[in-house]
Amino acid sequence: MSGRTPEPEPGEKGGVRAALAGLTTRGRSFLAAGLAAAVCAFVLGQGDLLRVGVLLAVLPLMCVVVLYRTRYRVAGSRRLTPGRVPAGSEARVHLRMENVSRLPTGLLMLQDRVPYVLGPRPRFVLDKVEAGGRREVSYRVRSDLRGRYPLGPLQLRLTDPFGMCELSRSFSAYDTLTVIPRVEALPPVRLTGEANGYGDGRLRSLALAGEDDIIPRGYRHGDDLRRVHWRSTARYGELMVRREEQPQRARCTVLLDTRRGAYAGAGPDSAFEWAVSGAASVLVHMLERGFSVRLLTDTGNSVPGEGSGGFAGSTQESADSAGLMMDTLAVVGHSEGGGLSPSYEVLRGGNDGLLIAFFGDLDDDQAAIAAQMRQRTGGAVAFVTDSAVWTAEPDREAELRERAEERMRLLCEAGWTAVSVPPGTPLETLWQQADAQRTGVAESKSMKTGTSGMSGISGGWS
Repeated sequence: MSGRTPEPEPGEKGGVRAALAGLTTRGRSFLAAGLAAAVCAFVLGQGDLLRVGVLLAVLPLMCVVVLYRTRYRVAGSRRLTPGRVPAGSEARVHLRMENVSRLPTGLLMLQDRVPYVLGPRPRFVLDKVEAGGRREVSYRVRSDLRGRYPLGPLQLRLTDPFGMCELSRSFSAYDTLTVIPRVEALPPVRLTGEANGYGDGRLRSLALAGEDDIIPRGYRHGDDLRRVHWRSTARYGELMVRREEQPQRARCTVLLDTRRGAYAGAGPDSAFEWAVSGAASVLVHMLERGFSVRLLTDTGNSVPGEGSGGFAGSTQESADSAGLMMDTLAVVGHSEGGGLSPSYEVLRGGNDGLLIAFFGDLDDDQAAIAAQMRQRTGGAVAFVTDSAVWTAEPDREAELRERAEERMRLLCEAGWTAVSVPPGTPLETLWQQADAQRTGVAESKSMKTGTSGMSGISGGWS
């Protein structure tokens, strides 16, 4: 942010009235004392007292006129580092003031407007700033609540040397601080039993079937001459080579359940905030592993967009994709929708690879929809928050816990790797628990298959 303080025009409507309203307590006291002395001098016929009264009354008025007619040209700038911080972390705001006029300034009070969740409003007193001089100050902001918070506009309060009058002038520009959810570092487990982001060496050729359909490109310095496509070279009259096969990136969809009725409680330690933070952690982790990632909510909206199925990471830089998703998660709130059907309609369009979901409470209908989501994915992991555990309702705890266990059993039977989320448990622990659960199920299936095969052999030998 940068700019200059606006200068009042002589004919500005309400300008003089605003200047008179800027009289301080000292200025009002001097003016009242001067008027009282003038009245007493008129009643008593004391000329000396009248001169004293006029002096007391005129002094604050002269300060108002001088301060109002002041033509300070002050340039100001704000620098926010960093502009995007996790919840609970601090950002520093640097303010820089420069006197670009030929006259020194008087006493200045610098004040920046910040939302109350970021801390107290910062104020700084700047002594006389010489012509061409500059002053730099800084302050810190911190929030435990994610969101987007405006900083500014910056205000300057001018005062006269006698402290009789104060006037405020503001810049028009402001900056925005984005507080994103907390991100936990996750260990590189293989939740699906499949390959990493680029697959087990699986390649996707850009050429179609048949030699005549190969798409060539121009020769570049350093290309292997064994890749020269002679037929295209003869056709185009320049050296052409076959395109290199490009790796096909595995896909991962992170589903965030934002239904208002699916979560109980509020605040930084609520189940919904845990789910948002978990989704952010998984998004960053999967992008770092080379996956093409998409953020999907229960409303069916995907981030970063609808291009290429809404997935990011294959055509965009991972850092840009992660930043866009973090900005979305910084302001995501509860949806008024009552079900997961919109997100299921998005997922049923095709096999979208790995699905990692963060669910709130699931009733019978929503659990059935979640079970159907598993049919169109290569692997599915669900982290389910249980309101009975998070709110600790003694009266209905046993009933709600039994219902939650039934929903978890339904998800597991549908092929999900379902993990219940107790309050205060780090996502890293649950991430490893999901991997151990998947590994145990895979080994159990392998043992059953082996036992069945041995039975067949035994029967053959009998």
